[in-house]
Amino acid sequence: MTLVFRPAGERFHSQLDWLDSWHSFSFSHHHDPAWMGFGPLRVINDDTIAAGRGFGMHPHRDMEIVTVMVEGQLNHRDSMGHSEVLRAGEVQAMSAGTGVVHSEMNQGERACRLLQIWIEPNREGHAPAYRQEPFQLRPGWTPLLDPDGRQEALAINRDVRLWRARPAAGDRLTLAIAADATGWLQVIDGQGTAFGRPLQRGDGLGFAALPPDSFEAGADGADLLLFELR
Repeated sequence: MTLVFRPAGERFHSQLDWLDSWHSFSFSHHHDPAWMGFGPLRVINDDTIAAGRGFGMHPHRDMEIVTVMVEGQLNHRDSMGHSEVLRAGEVQAMSAGTGVVHSEMNQGERACRLLQIWIEPNREGHAPAYRQEPFQLRPGWTPLLDPDGRQEALAINRDVRLWRARPAAGDRLTLAIAADATGWLQVIDGQGTAFGRPLQRGDGLGFAALPPDSFEAGADGADLLLFELR
């Protein structure tokens, strides 16, 4: 049985004049063998990017890169020919595959906030691919990622599922994942309790081989991501 708690305040922190970034796992020059990821989940970066700034063209390969927009907008360009605007409520899934170069710039009038997630693919050498969709959150869990693209979720090259939810104060959401999978709960905003542990903005909780539990939202409600990982 496994329960792994990643407190928000113990995450790695990178700060520039235009970027405030919190890393749940080892990233860039932040390296800790104890925090290299959780199963195929390798990166959860909570980024706030100043207006008019961002990441210039840079390469990736053999990684599933997922961006969940929380506030504002982000302008994306890549070597596959895409030029898109990613707005709050939208999700982008990019398979870097054999190689892709892209930029991420905030061309809006105010700072934007996003969670960028890296997931190891099921094999190397996939063809690069790009997908982007807006998601209207429904009551309970709304699917964002599914390996087969079911329920209008975005497909990626890994047997990973991702849901988002915004429970109101006092609401309970079941943290049900498949028996042969591991789970990761990430608190985007708000607070609540799961597995008997108080959680707040930025906290992460990994779990496996535990009896099903639920998340109970606190007085301000919550904004959550739930991963099912294999």
